Amino acid sequence: MNRFGIRFSFTTFGESHGKAIGCVVDGVPAGLEINEALIQHELDRRRPGQNAFATARKESDTVEILSGTFDGKSTGTPLAMIIYNTDHKSKDYGNIKDLFRPGHADFTYFHKYGIRDYRGGGRSSARETAARVAAGAVAKILLRHLGIEIQSGICSIADIHAQNYDFEYARTSDIYALDATVESQQKAAILDAKNAHDSVGGVVALRITSLPIGLGEPLYYKFDALLADAMMGINAAKAVEIGTGMQSSRLRGSQNNDTLGTEGFHSNHAGGILGGISNGDDVTLNIYFKPTPSIFMDQPTLTTDNEEVTLTLKGRHDPCVAIRGSVVCEAMAALVIADLLLLNMGSTLEGVQHYYT
Repeated sequence: MNRFGIRFSFTTFGESHGKAIGCVVDGVPAGLEINEALIQHELDRRRPGQNAFATARKESDTVEILSGTFDGKSTGTPLAMIIYNTDHKSKDYGNIKDLFRPGHADFTYFHKYGIRDYRGGGRSSARETAARVAAGAVAKILLRHLGIEIQSGICSIADIHAQNYDFEYARTSDIYALDATVESQQKAAILDAKNAHDSVGGVVALRITSLPIGLGEPLYYKFDALLADAMMGINAAKAVEIGTGMQSSRLRGSQNNDTLGTEGFHSNHAGGILGGISNGDDVTLNIYFKPTPSIFMDQPTLTTDNEEVTLTLKGRHDPCVAIRGSVVCEAMAALVIADLLLLNMGSTLEGVQHYYT
């Protein structure tokens, strides 16, 4: 499946070393001002080749809107966007055209489809996430009209954890670090892995504020389930925690319950979601990214003919995929929320009557 969402949905297309990647966003309400500069800004946040902590691939990620707008506003018809690939070097992958890279989707894609697109992983490459960021930027424009904000940052690199979360600072950091006091250690861990021809994992913290109560469709389109689905669909994401997450399994109910008062909840172990429905509190989650599987160390592997060989990788790769992944997490969260907002409009008779009368 290449489509995500029901009412507010998007489909992506393209490959890492193909001519272009892009997306078609459907369900955008007519009359929404499509700020192309804002969409480009979001893509620039994810863009490769900006510093030593990302891949050296130099893509401008310039977005072009092909359809769905008139006089700068959405028309209610499918909104199509395209991003041309300009700096792909397929020759870097010529030596692995018949080899499976450890930790990649090469093995499973080949056995599922019977085709080996060795050029940077083809459709399975994280390059595809640029299209998700473009779609998510449109969703963010919609959310701004309701005052909903999504923030993210890096809370952990390897075993170096943030003690304080400053989402405003994270936007100014080269690695989107949430805690300035450990940023230099986190940067050093990334560069140490890079200089050793290796890679390192990381954790993204996401916070969503000013959400209305009632987003989420029980029982099979729950808000937390959708967020987990969206995040786990991002390349290299291996786990998602909502609220207290795994720690809640170590608590008693008396410790984990978020008690209520006239001013709201006294705590937020639930991460802003109860019974799969938003409760009006901040939605908080952590997304765990594995180390980038593309490393420049010799590794044993198999060929497409099932022969054992040694892999020596070339190319340009992120030493820590979690960094740029944080921008993708924001985009996917925005797309989930936009979809649920539109679905929720018809959840009560009053809502239907309000629209039609």
